[in-house]
Amino acid sequence: MAGADSDYFDRLEQFYDALPRPWARIEEIGSLVLFVREGDGWPYYARPRPGSRTPSAADLTQARARQRELGVPEAFEWVHETTPDLLAVARSAGLEVLLAPLLRLDPQALVPDLPVLGATIRALDPDSPGFPSDLVASRAVARLAFASPAYRSPLAIAEESLIIEGAGPSERNAATSVELSDEAVASARAMLAGGDYRSVVVESPEEGIVATGTSQRVGDVAEIAGVATLPSARGRGYASQLTAVLARDLLNRGARLIFLTAGDDDVARLYTKVGFRRIGTACVAEPAAVPL
Repeated sequence: MAGADSDYFDRLEQFYDALPRPWARIEEIGSLVLFVREGDGWPYYARPRPGSRTPSAADLTQARARQRELGVPEAFEWVHETTPDLLAVARSAGLEVLLAPLLRLDPQALVPDLPVLGATIRALDPDSPGFPSDLVASRAVARLAFASPAYRSPLAIAEESLIIEGAGPSERNAATSVELSDEAVASARAMLAGGDYRSVVVESPEEGIVATGTSQRVGDVAEIAGVATLPSARGRGYASQLTAVLARDLLNRGARLIFLTAGDDDVARLYTKVGFRRIGTACVAEPAAVPL
């Protein structure tokens, strides 16, 4: 790796290790760190411990057994350029690995903020009385969007019952029929109130919340994640503009390394038009599907 790229990957490893720690219990299994979420929220994953040897198949097997015991997804994440030998080990251990483009923002190439077609972009306000309903709607949009992507993520598998081609506002509203617990709302409020997390939505007067995205930051390194558009609202440029808004907000608040992971090469090309450039590959592993 070139010196600049090596620095990027070192900083990414520090970010990935630090981000979950305020919200998770840490268990070390061989060369892996298993992050176990405390309280409500999306479950975490296991990933290589920074500076350790490549995790072995035995490490992966032990971690998967512990994840099953805890009732959390058997999920693993790492950066291929940092731990290149883990890809073969994971596959030999029966895991299916998604090779996802990893992209870094080129600040000079960031597109300007532009109006979105028939809608507005706004940040969720944790102090607003409408925050709980906004949170429910934005999470429903994300679940529906990720339930039928070009690839099947761990989230898609967890939400398989929500796979609805062309899902729109009515399906989103149906998915919001179950309210979040007080604990879930309080946890989301605490994350957003701290300033290191931002959640932004696209809202249409006629359709309500139709797209969502988040940013999460540790020091001067930040990730844009969870950018999702309701299937019926795709093709309007919402994902691009959400990403640009989040990126510019991070730059304005002092972030110097801003990155994201795309689901596939087609999605990555969308982000290159916003101002991102590919620097590597993020690996996301889960148990291989068992043939029927």
